[in-house]
Amino acid sequence: MNLPNLISLARLLAVPFIVWLLLTDAWAGAFVAFVIAGVSDAVDGYLAKRFDLRSYVGAYLDPIADKTLLVSIYLTLGVKGVLPLWLVILVVSRDILIVGGALLLFLLNHATRIRPSYISKLNTVLQITLAAMVIGAFAFGLEELRVPIVVLGFGVALSTTVSGAGYLIAWTRRVADMESAS
Repeated sequence: MNLPNLISLARLLAVPFIVWLLLTDAWAGAFVAFVIAGVSDAVDGYLAKRFDLRSYVGAYLDPIADKTLLVSIYLTLGVKGVLPLWLVILVVSRDILIVGGALLLFLLNHATRIRPSYISKLNTVLQITLAAMVIGAFAFGLEELRVPIVVLGFGVALSTTVSGAGYLIAWTRRVADMESAS
């Protein structure tokens, strides 16, 4: 376990605490914890690359921590009625699709490192921004963020749909190639 992996692990272990803060309406604490988690993601990535501390464990632990954090926050905000359920279902379903596709390839002995596309990276940025804006709006009483949050929500929906379709197409092609090769 190197430092970047410990940071990723800490982010993963912070998820229940952040969810608890949200569920107990401790919005300011949840906002601060979410921002710290986001910064920790940037820090562990920087350290891993800058000091050549990349590892096999980190290649899995970092995205697991990221997905767990975002999915948990979206589910919690959906349960609280702060985000529309259709958006929560869309975001969570995309992540299930990604994990399910990776698991399927692994089970077929064709495990591969998933390289996110540009739209997938954009989608992640939009999802994080939306979560931060929603939590921040409640934490600091920023009613003026209501319209930007709605607009951003539709951006998240569009990028989630396009990104999910991209993964589905890529995996369908990969499985078809595997079938034709055997």
